[in-house]
Amino acid sequence: MIKVSNISKSFDDFKALDNISCGIPKGCIYGMVGSNGAGKSTFLRLLSGVYRPDSGTILIDDVNVWNNPVAKETISYTPDDFYFQSGWSMNRMAKLYSATYSKFDMERFDYLVKSFDLNPKKSLNTFSKGMKRQVAIILSLCCHCDYMFFDETFDGLDPVMRILIKSLICEEVIENKATAIITSHSLRELEDTCDQLSLLHKGGLVFESDISKLKTSLFKIQIAFTTEYTKDIFNDIEMLHYSKIGSVSNMIVRGDKTAIVARLKTMNPVLLDVLPLSLEEVFTYEMEALGYSFENVAGGGYENE
Repeated sequence: MIKVSNISKSFDDFKALDNISCGIPKGCIYGMVGSNGAGKSTFLRLLSGVYRPDSGTILIDDVNVWNNPVAKETISYTPDDFYFQSGWSMNRMAKLYSATYSKFDMERFDYLVKSFDLNPKKSLNTFSKGMKRQVAIILSLCCHCDYMFFDETFDGLDPVMRILIKSLICEEVIENKATAIITSHSLRELEDTCDQLSLLHKGGLVFESDISKLKTSLFKIQIAFTTEYTKDIFNDIEMLHYSKIGSVSNMIVRGDKTAIVARLKTMNPVLLDVLPLSLEEVFTYEMEALGYSFENVAGGGYENE
């Protein structure tokens, strides 16, 4: 398990992370969403032991990772700005990884290289950005680490490749009981992959939830009556958002859907529709409930692809 307690990290006069705390259980896929500059990469570098926090503690399986080579062997980190030695091939990189990680699986490496249709003898300098990302992910998966950290995992990959990599990460988590942390600026990329999701904004962790609870805790209701009415008739219902156009009200509601719908039916509405919310909409309204302006948080949204 990863236990992060009150960590902060600054670079000169810029505070990248400010008093972050969270717990990430073993064997899950944890997604972290945030706009550019939110602190996602800094967070992963702290977890990987690349950076040392200015304050606070990070424990992975109750061990401090910073300056601890034994602990670091349980972690693979795929950064957004990955680097390969000039002129090196995939085969040479695999030898380097096998010398660093005792569980590096050369047989799996050969299998994935063929599956991705990559030339392991060719210089990585000739590879496109997307191909280099594939290489970095393949190397990480072949380490069979207990903890895998992927920064902007799907950036530069085509849709088919994204699906393949998602399935490989899920397979590694299930078969080897590994833990994966995936950062992205796109909620849609993480919605069907992660067990838990968090939102990072300006160095602060402002929202964290189990994805199954997140997607079932809120729903949208459209309701209308033939007579005049005000919002006050819904006072016993927990609403995160309310708007009314003409006789039709739109409500974002939290609670027991069955009980709430049954309650509304007793009011004899002429219109009553219950609509699901996308994950992005759920985040929007949950953030509003916490007092954040989504426009300010998202900078116009996370989809920048």
